[in-house]
Amino acid sequence: MLTMEKAQDYKELSQMAAEKIITKLSHKPEAVLGLATGSTPVGLYEALVAAYKEKRFSLAKATTFNLDEYVGIHPSDENSYAYYMNQHLFSQVDLPETAAHLPNGETANLEAACTKYEQQIASAGGIDLQVIGIGLNGHIGFNEPYTPFEQRTHVVELDKTTREANARFFPNLEAVPTHAITMGIQNIMESKEVLLLVAGEQKAAVLERLVYGDVTEAFPASILKEHPNVTIIADQGALSGLKAADYQAGD
Repeated sequence: MLTMEKAQDYKELSQMAAEKIITKLSHKPEAVLGLATGSTPVGLYEALVAAYKEKRFSLAKATTFNLDEYVGIHPSDENSYAYYMNQHLFSQVDLPETAAHLPNGETANLEAACTKYEQQIASAGGIDLQVIGIGLNGHIGFNEPYTPFEQRTHVVELDKTTREANARFFPNLEAVPTHAITMGIQNIMESKEVLLLVAGEQKAAVLERLVYGDVTEAFPASILKEHPNVTIIADQGALSGLKAADYQAGD
């Protein structure tokens, strides 16, 4: 089930998303949060840091699991998602270092790393709230089109469109890793609650397909329609392809 909430702009979208997480932590300080990277969640993390400085919440008892990490990049590399998370959130809040988890893309045994990540999530009791974005090809996490819906944490070869979209963070396209470790679609679907952030006109057609299209592995995000608790926060640009009646309830 998809619940749509409208934000006027990216700043409001980010603040609305932050409030969801703050509310979750107020009810359950030991919540397990699934976190995402990329350009869309940057504003969310900025809003969380600002709220943390106002002493509105604490992550001292929380646990986090990131969706994905590149293969072959050291955590200290500024293009790694470990570096991203530390820069945008972890270094500025009270989350214990041992409570922050990302897949290990540097190990020689990637299959074992996937299994370990699964075990860590299970040991934490599963994810209470999973934050995700959506790619231009409908990917969630790094689950590219035609990834089986039952897929769990795995190594994935990144789609050309995904690498091109991420090239802006690297010196050039050739520098973008070709593989990543990602939670599988099944992991995302097992989260108790999913928060999908969609920003900008460039995502309008993607959101339109998610809302009106069929559930198909050709468009991985479509499976979210079968999750019992998904909230989509989208700004006006992203909503431009939808009928107003389909999101007014979230105004």
